[in-house]
Amino acid sequence: MNKDDTLWKGILENICDDFLKFFFEDAEKLFDLERGFQFLDKELEQLFPTEEIEAPKFVDKLVKVYTKTGKEDWILVHIEVQGYDDKDFAKRMFTYFYRILDKYGKPVTAIAIFTDANKKFHPAIYGYKYLGSKIIYEFNTYKIIEQDETVLIENENPFAIVILTVLLALKKKKLDDESLFDLKYSLAKNLLRRKIPKKKIDDLLIFLQRYITFADQGYNVKFDKEIGELTGNQNSMGIREMVLDKAKKEGEKEGRLLGLDEGVEKATISFIISLWETGNYTVSQIAGLVKVSEAFVQNTIASK
Repeated sequence: MNKDDTLWKGILENICDDFLKFFFEDAEKLFDLERGFQFLDKELEQLFPTEEIEAPKFVDKLVKVYTKTGKEDWILVHIEVQGYDDKDFAKRMFTYFYRILDKYGKPVTAIAIFTDANKKFHPAIYGYKYLGSKIIYEFNTYKIIEQDETVLIENENPFAIVILTVLLALKKKKLDDESLFDLKYSLAKNLLRRKIPKKKIDDLLIFLQRYITFADQGYNVKFDKEIGELTGNQNSMGIREMVLDKAKKEGEKEGRLLGLDEGVEKATISFIISLWETGNYTVSQIAGLVKVSEAFVQNTIASK
């Protein structure tokens, strides 16, 4: 799983309520968002093992969402984030659908989010017809490159920041670091002015920081400094520190779940990869922070 995959999976879990409200106008009437969500990633992998897919998947999630029916009831939301052209994508979406429906017997809705730059790639229907038998499967789609930035900037839903971040990443190749910095800084200001919980702001800042990186690493430091000044609290935890702290906590949690010896090693590896993916640390710096040899860091990065 690459960096973007990890970021997408994380943000979909961290602001799932906003995701649903972004894509379903009546989400607050349809779903009991206060009850939280169950992410059935392992179950989804069992339904569609990786070896069945010729091309690599990008991000897929299956979310159990409770409804406001007045009784214990729930539906399933299948989410695909696709970043490359795949001629079999629509068929795969249909395969997911019938396997999910067969296993759970619950209502299923699907959303495909396309993050690539190819405007011609936008599958939304799977059709099958043979000797009088016919199937047409349609699913919800959202092509990020086709979206209106002005509309998104005015959209107060926190998930709009995720979409704006990806739009900026798609523009990245055409921009120098200074121009990219100005746009990234403007997007951060847009986020910080919103009246949303601090935890969500932190998660979105991490997504913004790690999804869009600079060729010159000095701009990452500059970005952190400007955000500190923007918030009026330069002593507060910076973005890099938030990433560091988040990776450390995730590593510690993984260690507790796996057991001491195996857990410590896996937590260390997870921590090293998280630090490297920020783009803010050299091999030497990571080795010093984690207290391992540079060779161990290099081997960990090479094998990820």
